[in-house]
Amino acid sequence: MNGAMSSPAEGPAGTVYQQVQASPEFRAFRTRLRRYVFPMTAIFLAWYLAFVGLASYAPGFMSIRVGETITVGLLVGLGQFVSTFVITTLYVRFAEREIDGPAAELRARVETGLAGSPEVRA
Repeated sequence: MNGAMSSPAEGPAGTVYQQVQASPEFRAFRTRLRRYVFPMTAIFLAWYLAFVGLASYAPGFMSIRVGETITVGLLVGLGQFVSTFVITTLYVRFAEREIDGPAAELRARVETGLAGSPEVRA
């Protein structure tokens, strides 16, 4: 259909959400987030699957005693908890530096667009 058929609430370029999503700022924001989240997720999953694989297929290695009652398996398992906290801490720092500001700006753009068009809220 042509642009004349769009509703007044949507305007010529779509809803305020579509306009923000099409903006270069939103694309840069999404790219920045994905460049951090996807690699961190891959690293964590590889680490987790390595633990599961070692526990399943290398019980001899996992049962090697490091101390009197401490085994490699126990250390690797505890390392899962440590890595979770490290990844969370790194993400919080990343979000504070790289995500929170641009997200607030995008949110303000959406709220400004919604304030002027009550029909869009419905």
